[in-house]
Amino acid sequence: MNHGALIAGFRGELNDMANPTIETVSTGADKVKLAGVVLLVVGAVVVFYALGKQDLWLRVVALLALIAAAVAVFFTSESGKELMAYGRDSIKEVRKVVWPTRQEAMQMTGYVFAFVVVMALFLWLTDKTLEWVFYDLLLGWKR
Repeated sequence: MNHGALIAGFRGELNDMANPTIETVSTGADKVKLAGVVLLVVGAVVVFYALGKQDLWLRVVALLALIAAAVAVFFTSESGKELMAYGRDSIKEVRKVVWPTRQEAMQMTGYVFAFVVVMALFLWLTDKTLEWVFYDLLLGWKR
């Protein structure tokens, strides 16, 4: 294992995180695509209500078709491509995770349940003690 390359790569990632850059839509074509996406979504809602007298299935098909067109246009824009790359990178990272075995997961779940029961008993006991102190001893409101 080449530790030097690993450390250099890690330092590069740290530098990227320390100096975040804000990226905006830069090209005119991307701005037009994103405007088209907004118009298609607004158009989908308008068409859905404009076809109010038609059967529901026709209205839903028109709505879904226009939203699908908006999604398709969005994924051809730079923002959509970046979103797809982010999704691919996320899937790669999830595959790197070492998930607990069933036994470990059941054991940790048992610990959590036991802790919840102990805390519930503690809070109930604290509540009843304070109730007894304030209502019975201090105020004398015996039941």
